[in-house]
Amino acid sequence: MSADQAPLEWSTPLGAIVALTAGGVALGVMGLVISTDPAGRVLVGVAALGLLLTAASAGRQRPRLAVDKEAGGIVVNRLTGRHAYARSDIDRARVVRYPRFGRRVPMLEIDVRTEDGAERLLIFGRWDLGTNPEDVYDALSVHDLVGPNQ
Repeated sequence: MSADQAPLEWSTPLGAIVALTAGGVALGVMGLVISTDPAGRVLVGVAALGLLLTAASAGRQRPRLAVDKEAGGIVVNRLTGRHAYARSDIDRARVVRYPRFGRRVPMLEIDVRTEDGAERLLIFGRWDLGTNPEDVYDALSVHDLVGPNQ
């Protein structure tokens, strides 16, 4: 894959965010309309709020990870805002497989240094990226953003 063909940004699929929002609204409406049990109404309301907050969080962080070709680095969107890291700030990127529900799931780990010299570990899963983390690692390596310690 050439650098021109590689994707430049990754985020939670828009369909998943819409589904979370629709589920949260549906749960909220059903909790108010159908439930006659006060405790059940509270539990359904909390579940609806959880879905809506997850959808808002995923929507706020779009795109979650992007390649900044002009600056030669990456851009990460977090709840606290947009953070850019130059190529020199990236110590290492790698795919690590963690055990989860009886199988090993790939996660993209990126070690970066902030402007004040602090180290930060960024971890992205399939939910964050909307695709296999190994594919994102390959795209980052095409743009020479995986670090020297591979």
